[in-house]
Amino acid sequence: MAKERLLVIDDEREFVDVISERLGAKGFDIIRAFDGNEGLERVFSDKPDLVILDVAMPEMNGYDVCRKLKLDKDSKDTPIIMLTAKFQPSDISFGMGMGADAYLTKPLELELLLHTVNALLKSKKIKTGRSKTKTAAHPRRIKKEEASK
Repeated sequence: MAKERLLVIDDEREFVDVISERLGAKGFDIIRAFDGNEGLERVFSDKPDLVILDVAMPEMNGYDVCRKLKLDKDSKDTPIIMLTAKFQPSDISFGMGMGADAYLTKPLELELLLHTVNALLKSKKIKTGRSKTKTAAHPRRIKKEEASK
């Protein structure tokens, strides 16, 4: 089974290195980007299973990256975790309004990030599975008499 691919987009290289090392040790394949534009490019070229996205970055902020990804037909179903030092309720509300699937703040508890990553990946698999079942043929209904045999 292929490793799940996570894209970490943050302009703080040291932070990206730490997160990449820790999540890589948990069995994930990590892709790195250091600004919003590079992050968008990596989403479309590398097709990650999930994106971990900072807000305050040069070139393009995380809110704009998130919104662009959620409006694009090829990336709209990719879960996005906003991971940022912006912790005001208005920041969180705005990030979720842009389409983030989760919003975590720095300093970070690695276990919380790991739990969130796993929950979102599991949810994505369930949604993908459900969409496949919708197009599958439905088994015929068993009549009451057949069930009692």
